[in-house]
Amino acid sequence: MKTNASWGGRFSEGPKEAVAAYTESVSYDKNLWQQDIRASKAHARMLARQGILTRSEGETLVEGLDSVAEEIRSGRFEWRPELEDVHMNIEARLTEIVGDVGKRLHTGRSRNDQVGLTFRLFVADCMTQWQDKLSQLVERITDMAQLHVNHILPGCTHLQPAQPISLAHHLLAYAWMFHRDYHRLADTMHRVRTSPLGAAALAGTTYPLDPVSVAEDVGFESIYQNSMDAVSDRDFVLEALFDADLVMTHLSRLCEELILWANPNFGYIRLSDGYSTGSSIMPQKKNPDVAELMRGRTGRVTGSLMGLLTVVKGLPLAYNRDLQEDKEGFMDASHTVVTSLSVMEGMLSEITFNTDRMEAACRKGFLNATEMADYLVSRGIPFRQAHHITGHAVALAEQKGCTLEELPLDELQKLDSHFDDEIYAVLDCHAAVRRRETPGGTGPKSVHDQLDSLRDWLGALKD
Repeated sequence: MKTNASWGGRFSEGPKEAVAAYTESVSYDKNLWQQDIRASKAHARMLARQGILTRSEGETLVEGLDSVAEEIRSGRFEWRPELEDVHMNIEARLTEIVGDVGKRLHTGRSRNDQVGLTFRLFVADCMTQWQDKLSQLVERITDMAQLHVNHILPGCTHLQPAQPISLAHHLLAYAWMFHRDYHRLADTMHRVRTSPLGAAALAGTTYPLDPVSVAEDVGFESIYQNSMDAVSDRDFVLEALFDADLVMTHLSRLCEELILWANPNFGYIRLSDGYSTGSSIMPQKKNPDVAELMRGRTGRVTGSLMGLLTVVKGLPLAYNRDLQEDKEGFMDASHTVVTSLSVMEGMLSEITFNTDRMEAACRKGFLNATEMADYLVSRGIPFRQAHHITGHAVALAEQKGCTLEELPLDELQKLDSHFDDEIYAVLDCHAAVRRRETPGGTGPKSVHDQLDSLRDWLGALKD
């Protein structure tokens, strides 16, 4: 095989066919073409500003890169695997279009810092897309919650009935998870949007470059302070993958609850036909396969994170070819996050809630036991003693096969003389929910405060 024109001067022959196929990356990194052209145009403009190229040469390079972009966009561009990657493919075609001036584009930079800037731009663009999808999902959940402030269901710990809560409050727990995911991405973005251009291969360059202006040109916030660090680490990808993994983990938790709630033994929700599948042998089945697949695909994103951590963990300074392995896992993770968020938003838009079934479930499992204990505390009994008395009441109700509110007053007064008729109003599950108005609680005012906060945030994003 012929040698690569970008580095072949030292070699008498090119790599073996199997080696070329093993080492190429253009089959997947061609997805970075927009970011590579954007970074190269910024580099060309900087070279001209610094007098390293003439103004005319800089303009020729920028116009040539625009021509290459149009060819790629229209599908007329021929990707050549022997040129290894997206960067050399674009530079080779640029030189064919503009002539020898195209060979001057690489002045003052290495593929090491070129790849670093291009991939940082790509990661930042992907993260912006994740944020857009997250905000759409938060809006969907907020809209759903608005309709269910006064509907109740059992809140659980250990997947066992614990206390009654509003359905809106339960839904908003996920809205706040995804809200944090959005802000976590914003925090990570500060470190992603740091330009390595000017680091060259590892030691910087003798050309009078202006890396700060390149960073500003591409919309980045800062530049690296150490050239070896700039080209050798992929912590920005790892952070983005960690954020992606948390998004998927939160989606997976929501999927798990939807799967349980769709089971007829719960019967809390009905999934639409469009987000369910059937069985090849059991005609009655309606399977939550979409939620199951999303729950399963969380493992793919976790795998991408673990894979890149393993790649990076033993690398000496500075650049090593191992770092080529940073892209495919990230691209797969990004695709998984974007499609999962979109599908979840669509699935939630078509869910039907069986609020009567949820409320009926609140009458099982003694969810109002804490109300009884708090009632006794309000009568002057220490909480630990009130807890003990209530435990006896639960045992009595279990023995009689009834609920706490169905126990006769005389039976309750045998347990403690502080009980009176007011206990029955206290044990009402709706009343229990209404009483919990501490910040972040399940009471209607607290839930409306949450809704208002999320609405304000969503409105600010749109503004």
